[in-house]
Amino acid sequence: MSQTMTNHKTGTHDEWLAAREKLLAREKEHTRLGDEIAQQRRELPWVPVGKEYRFDTDDGTRTLAQLFDGRNQLVVYHFMFGPSYQAADAVNGIFSHLHARDVTMVFVSQAPIEKLQAYKRRMGWSFPWVSSAHTEFNVDLGFSASEEQTRGWLTPEVEAEMPPIVSRNARETGTDVVGYLTESPGFSAFALGDGAIYHTYSVGARGVEFLMSYYAILDRVPKGRDEGDEWQMWLRRQDEYGSK
Repeated sequence: MSQTMTNHKTGTHDEWLAAREKLLAREKEHTRLGDEIAQQRRELPWVPVGKEYRFDTDDGTRTLAQLFDGRNQLVVYHFMFGPSYQAADAVNGIFSHLHARDVTMVFVSQAPIEKLQAYKRRMGWSFPWVSSAHTEFNVDLGFSASEEQTRGWLTPEVEAEMPPIVSRNARETGTDVVGYLTESPGFSAFALGDGAIYHTYSVGARGVEFLMSYYAILDRVPKGRDEGDEWQMWLRRQDEYGSK
């Protein structure tokens, strides 16, 4: 069990907001620097591979070229499982690692729990996913709003400047743009000490990209994200790739 956390500085919500705004400026600087570094990765010189490597696979021996499987880019995860290893863990074990460090992770959504359960079955997901439909949790943390509130700032001029992904996602989720924009992505952290709960961190928008592991991989391949002005338009549900 972790040691007590009540000796950390506490404050009011307004004090937290003021400090959070200062930190946000640094986090945005970090995001911009990360974009520059990703561009520099793509600008590195390419070195020809002089050997013809062959790999043992489930489908027999394959050359390096064959591992591309008809595509133009390949990433290789050099997974730590040496000749003397008897066991290892993969990325699917993330929850076990978090639990070992005194952390629980859950997913929270506004939809009724019945909808969440049905969607989990469709996608084959097993992570903890809870509904906040009957609480103001998401609203208080700034990640959900009413349709009335959304219409208050969603003027025709603002909607016209939005990227194409907004209207597409609205259609894909079975609602209109207003309904879609009542929700936004976010990540929050909390601490429990001597029976009290503390909200310690929140981030939204591009700040949640660390949860989208595919972007971290795409930032390290020659084409990068290859989205241009069509930000996230390529994304599909895992059982929909190959469909239009």
